[in-house]
Amino acid sequence: MEIDGLKSLLSDCAEDKDMCAMASEELTEAFGQEKRLLHSLLKSFLPKDDDDERDCILEVRAGTGGEEASLFAMDVFKMYEKYSQKNGWKFEVIDTKESDLKGYTEASGTLSGRGVYGKLKFESGVHRVQRVPVTEKSGRVHTSAVTVAILPQADEVDIVVRNEDLRVDTYRSGGSGGQSVNTTNSAVRITHLPTGIAVAIQDERSQHMNKAKALKVLRAKLYEIERRRLHSSRSKLRSEQIGSGDRSERIRTYNFPQGRVTDHRVGITHHSIDDVMEGQMLK
Repeated sequence: MEIDGLKSLLSDCAEDKDMCAMASEELTEAFGQEKRLLHSLLKSFLPKDDDDERDCILEVRAGTGGEEASLFAMDVFKMYEKYSQKNGWKFEVIDTKESDLKGYTEASGTLSGRGVYGKLKFESGVHRVQRVPVTEKSGRVHTSAVTVAILPQADEVDIVVRNEDLRVDTYRSGGSGGQSVNTTNSAVRITHLPTGIAVAIQDERSQHMNKAKALKVLRAKLYEIERRRLHSSRSKLRSEQIGSGDRSERIRTYNFPQGRVTDHRVGITHHSIDDVMEGQMLK
């Protein structure tokens, strides 16, 4: 076995510093490869989800950390956009809500392509960042967090939404001024009366387009509720791996000062944070 051979080499070359350094570097890489292979093996044992081939809706929200959390929420949202482009998927922004520093307090988008939901469903959870915020004057590292939710897209035949169950409100979209502000009531908020779920979209200038996007997100949320109800009797492992809507599980830490990203679900650390943020090493 390669790892055993490298361990033996390290023990035999104690006086050859160059050889020890090379063997130590290769051993670290071998351990990382072993963890990645184990991760892939464990994933192969998980039961296939009926919705794996569906498109999905991505939701990113700033959590604890104020403005820094909103800036990182924007970074994470763009990370998934780059990952989508890398995989040849279609990425479409549904809606974004900006903070004072132009970060995102909330952002949502649709990802379309072969097996998108199956590839991203494990991304749901808490993503933690450790870095020096742009607002920090003394150079101290702060810890902030964002939450990510991945929802399978629902077709109209999956979830029937009756008009009498909806309240549709229209209003002028907000923004920072100039072209960002619409002078017509194009923004749309749809409330599903039986559940109380509300979806507000103001990204498009057309009221019709905003309503269509809001209905797409609403169907996904209602479909996810039905999925949870139907799947509630499945194993504890499966529910933990897929992630419920509470987003309570910390899945990844992005440490910028040390240039590393740690996946807490499988114990793998990447030492090239720039590649991760560019969507190169999520899987």
